[in-house]
Amino acid sequence: MLSLSSDVSFHFELLRVLSNARYSGADVGEVLQAASQITPGDFESFAVTFANLASRVHSQAEALPQKSVASRRDFYLRAATYFRAADFYLHGNPNDARINEYQIKSVDLFEKARELLSYPSERITLEADGFKIPAIIYRPGADRSKPLPTMIMASGFDGSQEELMHVHGFAALERGYNLITYEGPGQPTVLREQNLGFIAEWEKAVTPVVDFAISQPDVDASKIGLLGVSMGGYLAVRAAAFDHRIAAVIANDAVYDVYATFVQGTPPKLLGLLENGQTEEYDRIIFESGAMQQASTSTRWGFEHGLYSFRTSSPAALLQRTKKMTLKGLADKVKCPVWLGNAEHDEFFKGQPEQAKEALGDKGKLVTLTMEDAAGHHCHLGATVLLNQIVFDWFDEVTSN
Repeated sequence: MLSLSSDVSFHFELLRVLSNARYSGADVGEVLQAASQITPGDFESFAVTFANLASRVHSQAEALPQKSVASRRDFYLRAATYFRAADFYLHGNPNDARINEYQIKSVDLFEKARELLSYPSERITLEADGFKIPAIIYRPGADRSKPLPTMIMASGFDGSQEELMHVHGFAALERGYNLITYEGPGQPTVLREQNLGFIAEWEKAVTPVVDFAISQPDVDASKIGLLGVSMGGYLAVRAAAFDHRIAAVIANDAVYDVYATFVQGTPPKLLGLLENGQTEEYDRIIFESGAMQQASTSTRWGFEHGLYSFRTSSPAALLQRTKKMTLKGLADKVKCPVWLGNAEHDEFFKGQPEQAKEALGDKGKLVTLTMEDAAGHHCHLGATVLLNQIVFDWFDEVTSN
C-alpha cells in the first residue's frame, strides 16, 4: 500500500482520515495535500496542518448560498473531520485549549451537516447510573410504521460518534436500519462535558441505549445489533455478556484483553514493578527516564491519550484500570452471535481476535481480512465498502433466522 507518511502512526491516522471520503467525511486531494505538508512524527505539525485545512473548508462552507444544501452539508462534514484530526495528537498536554476548541468545532460543524441530511435524526441525552449518555438516533426514512432492524454503535479508545457515521453509520442507514450512535465514559463528549474517564463496566453505558431503542415503536426488538470499533470491540462484547436483548454483536476488530496491549514490549523488570504493586516506583522510572519521549509515535500517543481518556496522571494507574478490561470469565455469559474482525497486519491488537474466538467458541465468527483486499490494517481502514458489505450481510443473515 502507498505510504502516506514515513511515520507508521501518522500513516495510519492519515489513512483513517482518508477512509472517511467514501461517506463524504473527507476529500482525497485535501487529505493527500495535508499529508505532504505534515512533518513525520511531529504532533504539532499534524495538528496545525489539519486545523488550517478545517478552517479553510469551514470558510468555504459558510460562503455557499443557503440553497446549496448538499454542498453545504458535505463541506461541513469534511470540516468536522479535519478538526477532529487536528485534535488527535494534542492530548499529551490536557490543558491545551485547542483540544476543547477543535472538538467543539468538530461537533458543531457535524450538527450543521446533520440538519441537512436526508435521513431524519435527533440528538438525545440518556440517563445512566452516575452519568449521561450523549446519543443520536437516525432513521432511514420518514415512515415509522414498520419496526426495523436497529444498529447501536460506538467507537473505542479514541473515536467519536460523529466519526462513526463515515465508517459504519451511513452504510447502516443505506441498508434500511435504524441507527443509534452513542458515547460513554472516556469518549470525547463525556470526557469533555462530564470529566469521566473510561470504565470497564461498559454495560452501564449500553443498557440505557437498549432501553431507549426498545421503547421506540419503529424498532424491531428482536433485531438489535451492537457494534464496536477498535477497543469498542471489547466494550461491545462485554456489554452483550450482561444485556441479552442484543441479537448480535459486531466487533471491528475483536479485542480480548486491553491490558495486554498496553504492556506489550515492556521490559520485564519494569513490568515486575507494576505486577508487584510498586506503582510509585514504576511512575518515577517512566517519567525520569524520558521513556515516552523516546518511544515510537504510536506508543507515545497511546500513553498520552490513555492518561487523558482514563483521567489519570499516573501511568501505573492507567495500566491497573485496563487490567479490568478483559473478556476472561465473561465470554461464556454472551448468548448472541458475535462477528470477530481480525486484520492481517493489525497494528495494535495482534492475536487478540483469535483469543476472543477461543473464549466465545461457536458463538464467535472469526473473519480475517487481508492486505490482498487492501483490508489488512487495524479496523480495515481504507476498505470501508468491503467491510460494511461483510458485517451487515452477516448481521442480516444471523437475525433473519
